[in-house]
Amino acid sequence: MRDRDLYAKLLGIEDPWYVRDVDPRLEAGEVEIFISRDERAEFPCPVCGAAAGRYDTRTRTWRHLDTMQYKTLLTAEVPRVKCAEHGVKQLKVPWAEPGSRFTAMFEALVIDWLKEASVSAVARMLRMTWDEVDGVMTRAVARGLERRQSQPLRNIGIDETSFQKRHEYVTVVYDCDRKHVIDVLDNRRQFDLEEFYFGTPLEHLQSLESVSMDMWGPYVQATLIHVPDAERKIAFDRFHVAKHINDGVNKVRVDEHAELRELGDRTLTGTRYLWLKNPENMTAKSRLRFEALRGSSLRVARAWAMKEAARQLWSYERRGWARRAWKRLIGWMARSRLPPMVKVGRTLRAHLWGIVNAIVLGATNASLEAVNSKIQALKKRACGYRSRARFRSAILFHCGGLELYPSAHLVHTNS
Repeated sequence: MRDRDLYAKLLGIEDPWYVRDVDPRLEAGEVEIFISRDERAEFPCPVCGAAAGRYDTRTRTWRHLDTMQYKTLLTAEVPRVKCAEHGVKQLKVPWAEPGSRFTAMFEALVIDWLKEASVSAVARMLRMTWDEVDGVMTRAVARGLERRQSQPLRNIGIDETSFQKRHEYVTVVYDCDRKHVIDVLDNRRQFDLEEFYFGTPLEHLQSLESVSMDMWGPYVQATLIHVPDAERKIAFDRFHVAKHINDGVNKVRVDEHAELRELGDRTLTGTRYLWLKNPENMTAKSRLRFEALRGSSLRVARAWAMKEAARQLWSYERRGWARRAWKRLIGWMARSRLPPMVKVGRTLRAHLWGIVNAIVLGATNASLEAVNSKIQALKKRACGYRSRARFRSAILFHCGGLELYPSAHLVHTNS
């Protein structure tokens, strides 16, 4: 079999395209394959498919999968046609996506490696520039978003994740049922979330059953404005409620520890995580020490008891029972004479409606918290992102549940 026939079969080249020549430049570590198109074949408009006249040709080169250890390039004289309706257009080639300088098979390889390694690592491994690899990722995400069909939403989660230091954030909107990120918004302002709601069909907002979030005011206000019956759908996530209570308990411990140290009492030294950890997760040694502390007259022991009581209040099924139980806890906090817990109680009282919604609806951001951990791991692997657009692209690439591969690759592999 001649090398031209071999490469034609390996590349899946069919009429009216054919391999005209193969130039192995071994000293340069390259193999260049020249592809031509039969001049007798029809020239359809790539937009409408109507017959069009040949206008001219342009030489284009694409990087392909390596042949053995040799970098492989595809070069073709690609005709441009002149359509009566759409003007001058370049014909599509079957081995690459429009606008790409890489074949579909090569882009698929880059996508596979990007799922396992950072942009910089993939660039070094495949002998590409950082911008070339990033371009493949950007095109893959754009392709995936274009293919994603608009579907009704039932349960979504909204949460911030850090973009850079100095309180720089983006907002992640997550489909809790399909387990993928829907969108990544530039900041955590009310305007940013409203932009997402404006771009979502009204019927999909109407189909929402729960919107799980923390107690961040701009998220609440945007959702109240745009989601029908939002007062019964906004659910303040259990994780964030627990964080408020844990912060209160820890503040009580810090204040009390400072007072005891001035008296030479180091009872609370090294006990921070004992008060924050659930007893069933403690080691036997830690549990023994903690049992002595929790039974003492320490103020932090009273604060911990409130935290433990709150942990038991998430199993109610009826709205009225849940509301009454939380009001009792909030009243306890208000009478506790522990300023941090009094403050927590005021926060819970102001947001009680959303806490009760979370209990009754069974709504949680637990899976989104796991995604946030993955996002932070991606950021660490990339040594951070300077551009919000690239950060968004990376999140959607890895967590968006998108169909990323070029269509030419899909057709070739399925055949």
